[in-house]
Amino acid sequence: MNTPLKISILAGAMFALTACNNGNDTRAIEDTKAAEIWPKLDIAVKQDQEVEAAVKEIIASMTLKQKVAQMIQPEIRDITVEDMRTYGFGSYLNGGGAFPNNNKHSTAEDWIKLADDMYLASVDESVDGTNIPTMWGTDAVHGHNNVIGATLFPHNIGLGAANNPDLIEKIASVTATEVMVTGIDWVFAPTVAVVRDDRWGRTYEGYSEDPEIVRNYAASIVKGLQGHADKDFLSDSRVISTVKHFIGDGGTVKGDDQGDNISSEQALFDIHAQGYVGGLTAGAQSVMASFNSWHGDKVHGNKYLLTDVLKDKMGFDGFVVGDWNGHGQVKGCTNDSCPQSINAGLDIFMVPTDAWKPLYENTIAQVKDGTIPMSRINDAVTRILRVKVRAGLFDKPSPADRKFSGKTELIGQQSHRDVARQAVRESLVLLKNKNNLLPLNPKLSILVAGDAADNIGKQSGGWSITWQGTNNTNADFPGGTSIYEGLQQQVTAAGGTINLNVDGEFEDKPDVAIVVFGEEPYAEGHGDRENLSYQQGDKRDLALIKKLNAQGIPVVSIFISGRPMWINAELNASDSLVAAWLPGSEGNGVAEVVLANADGSVQHDFKGKLSFSWPKSAEQSNVNFGDTDYAPLLPYGFGLTYQDENVLDDNLSEFVALDVDKAQVRHLYTGTMHQPWLMHLFTGDKEMLVSANSHQMEGLAYRTVDREVQEDSFSIKLDGNELAGVRIRSKSSFREDITKDLLLQSSLSMLVKLDSQPTDKVYIAMNCEAFSEEKGSCRTQLDITESVNALPLGEWSSLSFDLKCFADKGIKFEKIVSPFSLESEGALQLSVSDINLVPQTAKEATISCQ
Repeated sequence: MNTPLKISILAGAMFALTACNNGNDTRAIEDTKAAEIWPKLDIAVKQDQEVEAAVKEIIASMTLKQKVAQMIQPEIRDITVEDMRTYGFGSYLNGGGAFPNNNKHSTAEDWIKLADDMYLASVDESVDGTNIPTMWGTDAVHGHNNVIGATLFPHNIGLGAANNPDLIEKIASVTATEVMVTGIDWVFAPTVAVVRDDRWGRTYEGYSEDPEIVRNYAASIVKGLQGHADKDFLSDSRVISTVKHFIGDGGTVKGDDQGDNISSEQALFDIHAQGYVGGLTAGAQSVMASFNSWHGDKVHGNKYLLTDVLKDKMGFDGFVVGDWNGHGQVKGCTNDSCPQSINAGLDIFMVPTDAWKPLYENTIAQVKDGTIPMSRINDAVTRILRVKVRAGLFDKPSPADRKFSGKTELIGQQSHRDVARQAVRESLVLLKNKNNLLPLNPKLSILVAGDAADNIGKQSGGWSITWQGTNNTNADFPGGTSIYEGLQQQVTAAGGTINLNVDGEFEDKPDVAIVVFGEEPYAEGHGDRENLSYQQGDKRDLALIKKLNAQGIPVVSIFISGRPMWINAELNASDSLVAAWLPGSEGNGVAEVVLANADGSVQHDFKGKLSFSWPKSAEQSNVNFGDTDYAPLLPYGFGLTYQDENVLDDNLSEFVALDVDKAQVRHLYTGTMHQPWLMHLFTGDKEMLVSANSHQMEGLAYRTVDREVQEDSFSIKLDGNELAGVRIRSKSSFREDITKDLLLQSSLSMLVKLDSQPTDKVYIAMNCEAFSEEKGSCRTQLDITESVNALPLGEWSSLSFDLKCFADKGIKFEKIVSPFSLESEGALQLSVSDINLVPQTAKEATISCQ
């Protein structure tokens, strides 16, 4: 990564990439060929006979109930300490947004107390008859990110730009220390996805599109978390690590989170398995199964991948843990019953919500009736106990009495923040620097603008205190520094002047403006996008930059994002532009690069190089080096230093291609639901997924009906007691980007047969935020009562509604969760068919806002 055009090639047939990128590969699973594809890894942690003997002795004394309990991992919001005492779960977790006492501001002492209480309950044999210590797993993906005051490092995409494996190992070691302060044993990291389509909402969790960087980083992270196999492996200064998500999550079609990977088996290894080659060879003790499918088969139920490949061929002897109810997505399974996953090789069910209890009971019953072989249970428990013995959990004191427990001064301590600040400096990539504007002399008069300038939550992104990284303020990051604060400290010390105004307003004209802007925080599927255009249809940040341009003020843009994006217009308008990714809690690291010393000398030069190719169009989302038609705007490995000449002019194409002639109808419901949409019924705050041809809720009846063919429509009847109706929403309430439909002047269209006149107002509603964490913050209703009352009774008629009507009311089409909700507080009976978004029909819609 020392030169802008560095292309890394792995040995052998590593990069036959084009076919993979184009999705033309065919699956070939022939044993002879598979043996050549998947190597037996030389894993640094070898089996020890004393460990194996100890595990065998423990298992010999266990009942079936005790064994199955080791395989159940509930979440802290769904179990009590008494549940742990009664069942003796092998592990438990805190998911994103879960905290001790359900309090985001829980102290380190609160975390330790819960860890200690759970541990002591697990080893209390008075109820369940076992004294096997439990494990607490947590998503510490860029530091101990669930804990107030912890050091938050740049997300993985920024670390990939730094390309410094030694630094990565330091980061992992610091993370392990801060995690252990709170009494936790196990970290769900590193993510080793090799991202092939940057529309994926988890792109920032990937280090690079280059499997080599991912392979090397995986080894470094594992060593930093767990220690070196020949030195301090799983000592009292280390935690258990997890390489995730096995396998292919970064290569799904169109970057769809939890989608389908159709790579060939060779490409699956060459591209998507390299992180496992690195991480498992270094001794990672757990692997998390992925939500995605491979050629239509969910990995959580894929025996070939979980057992034949991972365990048998590659030689992994630790355990495989599921992801958040991922087993429930396997064909024939539900959240509370899935023998298919266990038989496929899953060792631990991650089962949040109250589904843990029926899952536990059903699994026991399935072993008793022979559906799950006892040998498979024994193998799973052997693997779990092997890791626990290796980690010394049977010998360590309770969490409150361990080496780092309670040493709260270690959380966010200065030496840890220094490592994070170094990571910020090395992750920054300079994309443009016209007239050598950077570095800025701190003695200048500087205006700082943009809504990300003084916003630690926005610069930290998802997985920052809360799951989505939203609903945080700077006060939620004590000890952290916003980008503005870092700039202010240095400018003030040098005798310059600096003013913050988010909107770019000023009284005295500054010498230069720094505009900090970018993506709002998101996590997982909520970040999936339809294309890579930044602020498509709402270029408010561009308007800010241009406003400063018009006043003759040079502009340095600091772009915050979880992926490369098409920002040609913003690049054209900026004199300098820095890709800062998601730098975390230490925003002062940005100032140390973009500002010079007081004497004008360089503090720190830019070191970051693109580990992801930068797109030249909004649609160029799957451009990866090695493609035969590789032609990004900026290539993999690009990154200016202060010694380099600027290469980007101010005339990049800003043309947005909207081919109206080729625009297609976006189908939501045509007798069946279209991906990624699901249909729900609701009355008040109660909701039900439509999964049969008839449903009955209090105050609402639903059934399928025939319009042209069997069951191509549905009927709903509301009794008028409270707000009720039918809602279409995305799977898992993930946000979907349908901005293109708005730009294409689409209307929301449906066929309706009115069976009785409504007794109250009827609405079509949309929602562009989740229904839980951000409930009500981006929702609007369109009153369609007059249009409905005008319909003839008993006849099918068309109704359509201009999407601009919803945009005018504040709906953000890049964040749609529910594009359709038909609802009323009155009595209503009607039938509905063909719910679609139809291009170029807004002007003629039943209700138009053009």
